[in-house]
Amino acid sequence: MNEPADEGSPSPLPDGILLTVAYDGRTFSGFAHQPDRRTIAGELLAALRAMDPTIREIRGSSRTDAGVHAFGQRVAFDPSREVPPRGWVLGTARHLPKEIAVRRASLVPRGFTPRFASQGKRYRYLLLRDLVRDPFLEGRVWRVDQLRDDAAITRARAEASLAVGTHDFAAFRSAADPRENTVRTLRRVSVEVDPDDPRLVRIEVEGDAFMHNMVRILVGTFVDVARERLAPGAVSRALASKRRDDAGITAPPDGLYLVSVTLADEGREAWPA
Repeated sequence: MNEPADEGSPSPLPDGILLTVAYDGRTFSGFAHQPDRRTIAGELLAALRAMDPTIREIRGSSRTDAGVHAFGQRVAFDPSREVPPRGWVLGTARHLPKEIAVRRASLVPRGFTPRFASQGKRYRYLLLRDLVRDPFLEGRVWRVDQLRDDAAITRARAEASLAVGTHDFAAFRSAADPRENTVRTLRRVSVEVDPDDPRLVRIEVEGDAFMHNMVRILVGTFVDVARERLAPGAVSRALASKRRDDAGITAPPDGLYLVSVTLADEGREAWPA
């Protein structure tokens, strides 16, 4: 026979929780918590603590900058309350501002850290090729009217193809990034006109990992070649020299979206399934 449980022993702590979070980053100072600044992490942690005050921290997969958006940021935390995934999704909706939404929740081991479990990320950058601004897209695209010529799109597309593969992307990071290993693999870099709205150009970048401002500098380089401010082959020259000066400008944050993060463990009992 099994021994009866020791009535004095503490109950086991519940599983960790993995969230998929979407947000409009226009009014936030980035994802990571900053004292006296409105951040995604700060708002999300406050909403979670409204449900479980014992939650000490949240662990995100990517530290998106001020003004950057997300469809699929991944965030994990360790609660002390037994709340099912559905409860976390619906419960946080009552406490989060309208710019942030928890889109999915699942169970993961306690201490699970999305950044260490990441197997790849996909970003999207939206360009608006229009002579005048669109108030419905303000803060969500980078308007570049010089891209209205189809030849400019062809130049951008050719430049983007040079970034695919495994390279040393030292030239494509900000001075604030101190990492010594600057080799990254990009599996996909595409430039496509949106078939439903030809004013919009979508740049998709998918890879194993990214450095600070890497996507924005790549996009800035594609655009500078497209509008003939840089000669074709700028990406290859910057990869070879590893000099930031050989790459293009840093595109503004407005058009950048973290689309998805692929994890080694997606959790279980997800809601919505």
